[in-house]
Amino acid sequence: MSVEVRPGDATFATILAAAQAGESWAFTHLWVEHAPAVAAFLRARGSRESDDLTSEVFLVVVERIGEFRGDRAAFRSFVFSIAYRRLVDELRMRSRRGEAEEWTSEIDPRRASSAEDEATSRLGDRDALALLDGLAPDQRDVMVLRVVADLTVEQVAEVLGKRVGAVKALQRRALENLRKKVAHTRTPASPSDDSDE
Repeated sequence: MSVEVRPGDATFATILAAAQAGESWAFTHLWVEHAPAVAAFLRARGSRESDDLTSEVFLVVVERIGEFRGDRAAFRSFVFSIAYRRLVDELRMRSRRGEAEEWTSEIDPRRASSAEDEATSRLGDRDALALLDGLAPDQRDVMVLRVVADLTVEQVAEVLGKRVGAVKALQRRALENLRKKVAHTRTPASPSDDSDE
């Protein structure tokens, strides 16, 4: 008697075994669980084509999944190690070729959008990316992997090929730098003019 395992009920080991056996539902489950974080990581680190690069990452995952051994956390490190290497390749290629950007009407500087649309699009992400871009490259990599990719310190160390202590030191320095930048731009609280006299 054959029992069908539904993706929602499956444990990671079952999903992994099914993916290694070539079951499409298992690959779909792994994609849904990990692709959004991979794309966010790639976008935060400056990938111009984060969706395409995410697809490339998962093509490599599919090719190499038969070699993988480990639990869910190890699989996440495995995926982000591939993503990090693909990102480095993209950045190197761009630095050799120079910057090129496909024309679209949305990014044409001669096109005027509403002030509200422009203000909304510039808030949040731009400020966060500007803060991260102000960090040293190693610190930025650690912070993006820790915050955007939600990896543990040990997983970040594995992805970047560094010791755990080095990752902790980079994270500590990055947080100190970010605190200084944020504290410098904050408006100090002023004393209230109201008094109970």
